[in-house]
Amino acid sequence: MAKPQSIIGARVGRVEGAEKVSGQAVYAADVHFPDALWGKILRSPYPHARIVSIDTSKAWNVEGVRAVVTGKDEPDHYVGKSIRDIPVLCWDKVRYIGDKIAAVASKYNTRNCRRFSIR
Repeated sequence: MAKPQSIIGARVGRVEGAEKVSGQAVYAADVHFPDALWGKILRSPYPHARIVSIDTSKAWNVEGVRAVVTGKDEPDHYVGKSIRDIPVLCWDKVRYIGDKIAAVASKYNTRNCRRFSIR
């Protein structure tokens, strides 16, 4: 009587292995769309601070910038897993280092967030 074949315990070949080793595999970072925008988030360098003003005029003057958004543009938007208590973009104060303050969408991958003037 023949023993039925089982996949359990058997070696299974890596289907994508040859492409990865030869450098022909396509990853998400390799895909470029012609009208795609690059996004950057400006984060707070301070652990606790009040946002007095944000000047976005220098960011708008950079070539390729399509959008600049601050927390004052759309206040009172929160996120969170169980309790929505984390602001998407801070508008009045930052609560920790790395808190999100503003966002820039640009045609080119540049450092547009350094163009903000924050007080």
